[in-house]
Amino acid sequence: MKLLLVEDNERVARFVKKGLSEAGHTVDHAENGRDGMVYAVSEPYDAIVMDRMLPGGIDGLAIIEALRQQGNRVPILILSALDGVDDRIRGLRAGGDDYLTKPFAFGELLARLDALLRRSQSQAVETVMTLGDLSVDMLAHRVTRAGKPVALQPREFKLLTYLLRHANQVVTRTMLLENVWDYHFDPQTNVIDVHISKLRQKIDAGFSTALLRTVRNAGYMLTDQP
Repeated sequence: MKLLLVEDNERVARFVKKGLSEAGHTVDHAENGRDGMVYAVSEPYDAIVMDRMLPGGIDGLAIIEALRQQGNRVPILILSALDGVDDRIRGLRAGGDDYLTKPFAFGELLARLDALLRRSQSQAVETVMTLGDLSVDMLAHRVTRAGKPVALQPREFKLLTYLLRHANQVVTRTMLLENVWDYHFDPQTNVIDVHISKLRQKIDAGFSTALLRTVRNAGYMLTDQP
């Protein structure tokens, strides 16, 4: 699994990252709230381990609340030295899925994280995905917008479903190349631009609200938000 660790304590971060890597996970680490926010909104993660108290002007709960407001449902395990009942309640109500107090045993952290990942995977089996009036039937490979059928080519369908799985998030060109075209390098072609243009014509033309948007110098976003 691809995980994000947001933890400013160097010793704790090194300990957790080493353990997670030995358990077979890929781990990105941010040591302050600002970098943690950038990582969290720009990359798709299977789960996040989030410290509450962080330098950088943004604390852990603010990051969690921002992600939830964007519709990002990534499982989040909160780490904190704040162990009061009210502290745990606030963390969970902010959008955390579990709360582990410091000091902690790594085995417990790993077990809690595995449980979150299992729960997320069981909930992730979807046959129909929707965003606003856009609907995608994964089994039938059927796409409709406002009830009207939208005919897509196989690559366009794969592109749309990837964007839909990351709705309300910025999806970079690199993410699309790796996950839609299976390229692990940039072929320096306009293949993405061509397919994005065709997909936009098919799902947005004739509708007052454009769902597929270009985010300047960042990538693309599928969203029904203003």
